[in-house]
Amino acid sequence: MKTLALGALLSALMIAAALASFIWTPGDVTTVNIPARLQPPSAPHWLGTDHLGRDMLSMIMTGARTSLAVALVAVGIGMGAGVPLGLAAAARHGGALDEVIMRLNDLVFAFPSLVIAILLTAILGPGAVNAILAIGIFNIPVFARMTRGAALPLWRRDFILAARTAGKTAPRISAEHILPNVLNLLVVQGTIQFSLGILAEAGLSYVGLGAQPPVPSWGRMLADAQTMVALAPHVAIIPGAAIVLTVLGLNLLGDGLRDRLDPRLGPGAT
Repeated sequence: MKTLALGALLSALMIAAALASFIWTPGDVTTVNIPARLQPPSAPHWLGTDHLGRDMLSMIMTGARTSLAVALVAVGIGMGAGVPLGLAAAARHGGALDEVIMRLNDLVFAFPSLVIAILLTAILGPGAVNAILAIGIFNIPVFARMTRGAALPLWRRDFILAARTAGKTAPRISAEHILPNVLNLLVVQGTIQFSLGILAEAGLSYVGLGAQPPVPSWGRMLADAQTMVALAPHVAIIPGAAIVLTVLGLNLLGDGLRDRLDPRLGPGAT
């Protein structure tokens, strides 16, 4: 319960910062103020300023919006495509459709999201949309495999046999009986993939394949700060801490949800 509460608190803080950035930030993230560059944390700038004199708190808040949006949409793509594929593969276990879906999953797994992003960038150019596509495509086989693995044992259960006897089709059984029974696992996996999506977005932005200037991004903030760590450590520590705390919060939230939703891990479990 403490894990769930701490994870929810850290996640809520970052989400609140991202939402607040739509209506207010302490400074303008597009305004360059060279005389105020690399200032340490102070009353006018609570988290200091970066190498262009921009307010770091404003950059972190706006960067949270970018990172969370990219990760959220990418996870949505992964779930939206992966879950139906996993359900279809489980319903046709051992058949040609199951084999095709699983082999396509293996093919996508052979190319990490960074490699997919490089391929997309070579064709379409760098940007947040391409980062979303790369991370989303990589998430599809993750959800497909999890859904298939969780659904297969259910197809041998008595209530599924009863549904078949009643004349229900495989797609209807998957939607009405299988999906509700694997939804808890998907919610937990979704929070984990959300945290991994934030890491992936930061990594892609770090190498210049994610959100492009002037849109703030935690990964690019780290890339810009790497040559100034000795001169102004806060410009690297602050975005790094934002990434760590957000990923930690989402992982704790996922662990807490797993403990809460899985009856085998509850207080009465043996």
